[in-house]
Amino acid sequence: MLAVEIEEKPGSFKKFCDAIGKRNITEFNYRYHNEASARVFLGLALHQGEHAHNETIDYLEKLNYSVMDLSQNELAKVHIRHMVGGRTSIKNERIYRFEFPERPGALMSFLNAVGIEWNITLFHYRNHGSDFGRILAGIEATDTEMNKLEKHLSELGYRYWQESNNPAYGMFLA
Repeated sequence: MLAVEIEEKPGSFKKFCDAIGKRNITEFNYRYHNEASARVFLGLALHQGEHAHNETIDYLEKLNYSVMDLSQNELAKVHIRHMVGGRTSIKNERIYRFEFPERPGALMSFLNAVGIEWNITLFHYRNHGSDFGRILAGIEATDTEMNKLEKHLSELGYRYWQESNNPAYGMFLA
């Protein structure tokens, strides 16, 4: 389990996912922090033990990411991982829930399809080993950009629901 700080600008989330590569992601929480940065809570399945763990951290740090190892942090493992997110001051955040067929590389296929035109402000993905992956994403879009965004999302081929008016979102994340 890692905490990583990345740049907050369109395309930086996808760039970070490209850096992760084909590692087996078990959990992924991303949230806008401020105009300059976002924070990622990342779970990776490593089958090569401590050696692969340290190599992953070293690799991300060489790419200038700020990385904190949470693998031995009981508070992070038991509680914080489920509470990542928090309220934001983003005026034009739109919340969407997606489903897509789960297979190796599915997360990157999803991000490639969404593209980098819009700023992703929140992202939660967790691999439960089922046939369908589930993502909750915040996308920054003004009222005038909404028609273009909705058209783009409908052309992706993934099932999705607009959840910006969901009371749970309003209570805990808006």
